[in-house]
Order: sequence, then structure tokens, then C-alpha cells
Amino acid sequence: MSQQELLKKVIQTLDDDGTQYMITGSVASSLQGEPRSTHGMDLLVAIERSDAKKLVEAFPSPAFYLDEGSIMDAINRQGMFNLIDVNSGDKVDFWILTNEPFDRSRFARKYAEEVWGMRITVSSPEDTILVKLRWAKLSGGSEKQFTDALRVYEVQFKSLDMDYLHSWAKKLDVESMLQKLQEEAEVI
Repeated sequence: MSQQELLKKVIQTLDDDGTQYMITGSVASSLQGEPRSTHGMDLLVAIERSDAKKLVEAFPSPAFYLDEGSIMDAINRQGMFNLIDVNSGDKVDFWILTNEPFDRSRFARKYAEEVWGMRITVSSPEDTILVKLRWAKLSGGSEKQFTDALRVYEVQFKSLDMDYLHSWAKKLDVESMLQKLQEEAEVI
């Protein structure tokens, strides 16, 4: 199964169950900035305990690895669980929506877009930039994360909500990284 087919299956399953989600991470930054290959896809999900069994049934073993216990644990600790396509090695990380203000803000700002012949819900460009900067900081300065944020900033520059971006950069303690990004950005 290709990465796009896997994503389509995941989205269809979540849509069928009425589970709200948004695509984040490198898939979002590839859509909004510069495309790059990745074996991992990230989704922020508002999944309920009652949905875990249905999700596992939609991705049966041995073709997929998805553990119901891991889903329950992720829900309990507001962490993450993953789904692996055993044949391709592609992975989907499901991050549980928390009550943290930034999580709630970015989830409320998601938007729908037509991609690969399907309607998907994606993180806003501002939130993609902020998350990428936060990951860059947490990983000790990951150039890949910073470059993803930079490319989204450059491509989306004319439509970005700068007040929102600066406000959350301050709250997330990534102001200096945003400033560096703005200095390096090549925008017209």
C-alpha cells in the first residue's frame, strides 16, 4: 500500500467514525511549503476510548501493526500511538488532542483541503510553522524541522497571520527561532 493509499484509508476510517483530526508534521509542511519524502505521517486526533476497537479492526494484523492497548494508553496519558503498514514500513503517528491551550487553538484553526482526490483536514500554515519550530528546539536545533518551517513561511508569507504567529511564538518560547527564520526567509 502506498503512503497516499494508507493516508486515504486512515482518513476514511476516521471520517466514518466521526473522529475529528488534522494532518500535521511533514505532510502538512509538504503541502504548504516544500514537498519532501517521509515514511511518517502525523495526525492530531480527538479520539475516544470507544473508537479504539473499531480503529484496530479497520487495520488488521498481519498487514498492519496497531495495538488497542497502546491506543488506550495514549488516550490516558494524552500522548501518541502509531499504526504501521508492515509491508511498506510507512507509519502514522496519532497524537491525542490535549487540553493544552496551543493544542486547542491549532485544532480550532484547522482547514479542509482537496489533496490526492480526497478532502483532508490540515493544520493552518501558522500552526505548522510553530510546531516545526517547537520540534526544532526540542530536538536541539534540527535543521530539517527548521527548514520545513522556513519553506512554509516563504510559500505562505502573504497570507500568514503575523500577530498570531508572533503571539504563540512568544508563548511557546520559540521567538528567537522565529526571528532567525524571518531573517533567513526569501520572500517577495
